[in-house]
Order: sequence, then C-alpha cells, then structure tokens
Amino acid sequence: MKSVWNIAALGILALSTGCAVGPNYHPPQTGAPAEWSSPLAGGETNGTPADAGWWKTFSDPELNSLVARAAQSNLTLHAAAARVREARAARGVAAADFWPSADASAAYQNERLSANGFPEFPPGIVPFGAEIYQAGFDATWELDVFGGTRRAVEAANAAIASSEFGERDVLVSLQGEVARNYIEARSFQKRLAIARQNIAAQQDVLDLTRDRYKAGLSGDLDVQQASALLATTRAELPPLETGFRQSAYRLGVLLGLPPGALVEELSGDAPIPAAPPEVPAGLPSDLLRRRPDIRRAERDLAAANARIGVATADLFPKFSLTGDVGLQSVGTSDWFTGGSRFWTAGPMVQWRIFDAGRIRANIRVQNARQEQALAGYEQSVLSAMEDVENALTAYAKEQTRHESLVAAAEASRQALDISQQLYQNGLADFLRVLDSQRSLYASQDALVQSDRDVALNLVALYKALGGGWQAVGQQAMR
Repeated sequence: MKSVWNIAALGILALSTGCAVGPNYHPPQTGAPAEWSSPLAGGETNGTPADAGWWKTFSDPELNSLVARAAQSNLTLHAAAARVREARAARGVAAADFWPSADASAAYQNERLSANGFPEFPPGIVPFGAEIYQAGFDATWELDVFGGTRRAVEAANAAIASSEFGERDVLVSLQGEVARNYIEARSFQKRLAIARQNIAAQQDVLDLTRDRYKAGLSGDLDVQQASALLATTRAELPPLETGFRQSAYRLGVLLGLPPGALVEELSGDAPIPAAPPEVPAGLPSDLLRRRPDIRRAERDLAAANARIGVATADLFPKFSLTGDVGLQSVGTSDWFTGGSRFWTAGPMVQWRIFDAGRIRANIRVQNARQEQALAGYEQSVLSAMEDVENALTAYAKEQTRHESLVAAAEASRQALDISQQLYQNGLADFLRVLDSQRSLYASQDALVQSDRDVALNLVALYKALGGGWQAVGQQAMR
C-alpha cells in the first residue's frame, strides 16, 4: 500500500511541474497608424472617448429610456448571455479532468456451471450453482504529465472571454440599432409635419387660384396645376407614415415587446436628436482595446492556439493511477467479514502506438484553425479601422452638406414669397409660384433628412469606436 501512495505523490509532482506541449500563446503585435486618415472636420477630436453611454450625448430622455430598456429585455442579448454561461460550464467540464474519477457499483449474480463441462471431477466436487454478492468502488486518475488538460482549460478560459466580448458586441450593435431606429422615427415625424405644412400652404394657393379663376383674373390651367401639386404632396404622406410605423415596430421588437407596443409612446412630436458640438474619437491605437469584436477575435486566436497543445498531447503516453476496493462473497452472512474484502491498485500507461496518422492529422487541423483565427483577428482590426474612417468622413461631410441645405431652404422660402407677390400683382405667371413651392418643399425635406443623417452618422461613429459597453463591464475585460 505504501508503494501506491508513493506513485500518487509522484503523480501530483508531475502535475505541478510537468511541461505543457504545444506552442505558448503570445498576443499578436498589431501596428496601428498614429492618427486617422480622415480629417477631423466635424467637431471630432483626438481626446479619449468617454466610457459613459454615448447615447446620452444626444440629451434625449426618451432615447435614454429606450436604450436602458433594450439592454434589459432584448432577446438576442439574452441569448448572448446564455452563451457566456455555456462557455463557463464548458470550462468546468475541461477542468474536471484534473481530478480523479470514482465509481460505485453493487451487483448480485446467480450462476450455475455446467456439470458436463467438468467431467473429470466427481459429482458434488464442483459447485454447479452459486450466488455471488459484490459491492465496491473503483477510481482512475489520469495524470496531466504533458499538459493536455492544462491546454484544454486554457482554451476554455479563452472561450469564456470570447463569449463575454461577443455579448458586449451584441450590446454595442443593440444600442446602435435602438438609436438608429429612434432617429429614423423622429425624422419621419418631422418630414410628415413639413409635408402637412406644405399641404396647408398649397391648399391656400389652390383656393386663391380658384378665386382668381372665378373672377376672370386667371385661367383654368392655373387651377389644375395647383391641384396637381397639392395631390402630389399629399401622396408623400402614406410612405412617411409607413416609415414611422416600421421604425416604431422595430423598436418594439428590439425591446422584446410586440411590434405595436411603442407606437403610442412615440406618437408625440419630438425633435430629431441633435449631435453634440464635440465628439472625442480617440486614436487608432485605442480601437484595439475598445472594440469588443477585436477583443473577441483575439481570444478566439488564443483558444485556437491552446487547442494545438491539446491535440499534440495525444502523441505522448498517458499515465494513470487505478484502483478498486470492495466486498465479495457467495453469501450475505459473511459479506462484511474480513475475508470478503478485496482491493487492487497500481499505475497504468497507455500509448497510442499506431493510429494511421490520425493524431498528426488532427494537429495539422488545429494549426490550420489557428492560422484562420489569426487572419480573422487581423481582418477584424482592418475592418474596425475602416468603419471608423468611413464614419468620420461621413459625419464631417454631412455637416458641410447640412450647412448648404440650410442656405438653400432659406433661399427657397424667400423665392416663394417673392413669386407669390409678383403673381398677385400680375408680374409673373403661376408656373413660377408652383416651381417655388416645389423647391421649398424639396429643400425643407432634404434639410430634415440631413438632420437625420448627421445624427445617424454620429451613431455609426460611436458604434465603430466600440463605445457603450465599457460602462457595463469594464472590470470583466481584465
């Protein structure tokens, strides 16, 4: 029995000092440019982006409420949280191989031997029938001498971190989707208001032309042209109403509610959220730690690297300690006596000598997957930088466009006033009035859409920067 404990002690020593086969992981060294290629011309700065919720910079209480509720009830986010719990449980499965496994068993057997199978023995010498009672425990402990289990746990730890960053990536996308659909809903409301204002103004012009026609001051052509313009503008209302409802329906689903649950809540008039005067965009090097999808890709690479070690460990022998102890008797009366006891203990070595190259092929599989993970990580970094560059450019250029549209809308308003005065004084034809009305409506509608695009481009910028998730789990990423 003393030798058994000596073997166990040697096994524990091997666990604590043994090497771990396979490559050790080193995070990839990814270079980042010193600054963004896009000019910071829209109020962006190189200041460090704040970890607080970016949606609060819009100063819209309704948006704040929607984002908070979505983080609590979105079903896609709930599924991502379940994947985190799954990864943590899988880590427990991998770590369990560090410990011995023990089984308990009990059996009863009633057997009869064939008398004809032992003809050389006189009758009555061989017991042709017997009852056997047996109960005991057996245990096996595979020693992690070459680190296969340690590599499996290393891969499982990386998989947990990957799933956590995946959950935060879902959160970033969710926050962006809520903000985007809310901005869309408010822009449809604003466009509807402008369309109705223009319908009212065009109705007044139509009434005026009818009065002038009745008085013989103009022809029926002016009345028909005014009627056509009014009908065309009214035709704009149904698509805008549809767009508002679709945005409200989408928001309801994002909050885990029936599609129509938020229509009434969002029906009140409210402005399109305005962008703040200054947006800290940080530096490209900040992106590697701020984007959860990059962090997830890096952890996937670490897991793939560890799995090479798991596969390599199969090349080496496996050392185990085995043993069993129990009671066995042909009767219950003496089952618990010393004579019924039995036990075995000893080391065991298993080594897969020939497997037709299966182990080495599996190592090549894991190496190829590690190369795929590395390429995926590098692609994630490049795609993230592209997202930010595109968002910076779009945000700055849309603000320049917005300034021109403000000037165009004001000029169109003045042109309409002048054309109406000239028409009423008989100094211009009615076609000029109609053109001015069409131009004013188009300019106002384009200006509202530009307000929307400025806000949407800012949402895209915040999302590209990876903002929002640090506020809910900064400690978990360390």
